[in-house]
Amino acid sequence: MIDQENPPERLRTPYGTFIQYTFPEPQTGKKHVALTLGKWAKDRPVPVRIHSECLTGDVFGSARCDCGDQLDLALQAFQSWGVGILVYLRQEGRGIGLLNKIKAYQLQDQGLDTVDANLALGFSADERKYDLAAEILKRLEVSTISLLTNNPDKMISMRNLGIDVVDRIPIESNIKPEARNYMRTKTERMGHISSPEPVGVESTFPCGCSRLMAVVV
Repeated sequence: MIDQENPPERLRTPYGTFIQYTFPEPQTGKKHVALTLGKWAKDRPVPVRIHSECLTGDVFGSARCDCGDQLDLALQAFQSWGVGILVYLRQEGRGIGLLNKIKAYQLQDQGLDTVDANLALGFSADERKYDLAAEILKRLEVSTISLLTNNPDKMISMRNLGIDVVDRIPIESNIKPEARNYMRTKTERMGHISSPEPVGVESTFPCGCSRLMAVVV
């Protein structure tokens, strides 16, 4: 069971003022974060982005992945809609950690794709788990969500953990040249869903919304 560490705090960002909740993981001491914006009706799904830590993409803007772009797009969408929850999980590199992610990058530079690089290091293609995300949402008294993701496995995992995922909202940026092989592998080998042409962010969050794609250049 995960507990909230301190009382929630206001966090001012370029995307609005969020309420920040911090949840230490008992086994590892890692501190996971939830940012909430606005108020939501209990009888409607809440737009949620469950985002796994990517230091190189989220902080340094690495062109090798779309992680930082997806984080920005989610926060932009929440600002546009006036409501949303970001659950930020400290599971760097699809769960293998920063050091091993750098080792995987070195293997990719030698010709392996992101899946085979993980396998060569003795890991599965994706080591992430979402039980803590489900616990955090339940702590926030959220049980019904619209999930911003291109990953169907994430939806299945959350449903298996007792969260009612009523809708998937795709979230896509323009693909950088350096990330083309990575993005192709995610689609062809990891089952992620992508669209041929990204379009602009929707300005409102409608009932039963099924599409959100955005352009980052």
